[in-house]
Amino acid sequence: MENRERYNFVKDLVDQGKPKKVADLGCGDASLIETLKCHSCIELLVGVDINKNKIGPQRFKLSPCCGEYLSPRDQNLSIILYHGSAVERDSRLLGFDLITCIELIEHLNPRDLDMFPRVVFGYMSPAMIVISTPNSEFNPLFPTVTLRDSDHKFEWNRSQFQTWALGVASYFSYSVEFTGVGEPPAGAGNVGYCTQIGVFRKIGEKATESSIAGQRDEYAYEIVHVISYPSLQQKEVRKFALVNEVTRQVQCLSHCYARNLRRLQDDECDKLKDTGIVSFGPVFTELEKAKIEKSPKPYCFGNKFYVPLERLFAYPKVNRLCDDVDMMRVLIADAVKLNKDGSAVKVDLYEMDLYDQNDRWT
Repeated sequence: MENRERYNFVKDLVDQGKPKKVADLGCGDASLIETLKCHSCIELLVGVDINKNKIGPQRFKLSPCCGEYLSPRDQNLSIILYHGSAVERDSRLLGFDLITCIELIEHLNPRDLDMFPRVVFGYMSPAMIVISTPNSEFNPLFPTVTLRDSDHKFEWNRSQFQTWALGVASYFSYSVEFTGVGEPPAGAGNVGYCTQIGVFRKIGEKATESSIAGQRDEYAYEIVHVISYPSLQQKEVRKFALVNEVTRQVQCLSHCYARNLRRLQDDECDKLKDTGIVSFGPVFTELEKAKIEKSPKPYCFGNKFYVPLERLFAYPKVNRLCDDVDMMRVLIADAVKLNKDGSAVKVDLYEMDLYDQNDRWT
């Protein structure tokens, strides 16, 4: 539960600050990376851990699923997992908006703890740093606990952590705010949070791309995984998602029309009412409904059913995937049938009707 609270704390910070580049030092099984990959503002997520066996198996849970190709992100996202230490300099960690160190510093021996501020605050120097660590004042509330983990080299009380954090912040030109997660139970007294957190913000302007480029390249980390997510910045991904959405929408409309047609007598066909808004699927806002209803309606000639591109463009999911109707036409032209002037998608109702009848026997 406490891990989830720590991750939610970072998640809330990301929601507020909208960072593009985020790194998690001591990422372990990459659970925080997994939590943050859903944020649309992030374009680069990096995890670093000294235990290669922990990060090695994490590719599967961090990889994009099928749905992320059907509904891709607006911006690119790359996830990179490195094998390395938080106290090693690597120039690929320069220029980040946020670096997190969740339950990391208590695992550092005295020499590494001394190096840690120089590398993270002095060298990497991101716009924001989040450091969490156990609050030893909370430990008496646990049964027979001296240190919470056998690998912990120390656990600080609030005064010790704040003294260290204020000294580091002052030396490297950061401000710091203290908070935490894990409320003590009623009657526990003034022991503070179970996990204490320092949120450090760089004083002054963030390092520019030119100043970062001027630094000497240093590569201490070993790349374990590089994962790229589909996005609308990638033409083939945009085309795949658009064709899928257009095809889905046209199929929904034509199936509804064909089913209604079979239910009515020939002399009642002119009473068919088609709003073009499918009764199942996404729920539209009133504004979206109004936009769809104002667009040209689907129509039928003989056994051919036509859905105007203007109609399709009015649907929010389609609209998101292309800038205008002309762009839609270009992207879908070789994947669907269009009418002669290219203004509508065309389907054969007879084929659709046969499909529906076969569907009843399966």
